Amino acid sequence: PDDRFGKAQALRWMFFEQYSHEPNIATLRFWLAFVGEAHLSAQQRAMLPAKRIAGEDALDLMDEHLAGREWLVGSAFSLADICLFAYTHVADEADFDLELYPNVIAWMERIMLLPKHVPMDA
Repeated sequence: PDDRFGKAQALRWMFFEQYSHEPNIATLRFWLAFVGEAHLSAQQRAMLPAKRIAGEDALDLMDEHLAGREWLVGSAFSLADICLFAYTHVADEADFDLELYPNVIAWMERIMLLPKHVPMDA
């Protein structure tokens, strides 16, 4: 965004990604999809329920915010969208049911339709 308020809102979403989204969604994805639940420490296994709830809360907040809007900040695709897309679009690999978040799904689909979008498998 070009205006000060828009820039502040973009930063707000980027901080949200670092403190509420990534520590829960990305961590669960890594633990479950790459490490494997059988190989987790007792401490990590004990953290699974709390991380699941916090990840679902993060997706809920995004879904509510995206209701009636196309992008996280303002009327254009921004760095905030890029930051949140990274782990959101693979959250199903941590067994998050993205179908529960229709606004998030629509937002991800808009991003994947952008002309310079490159899928991770490319």
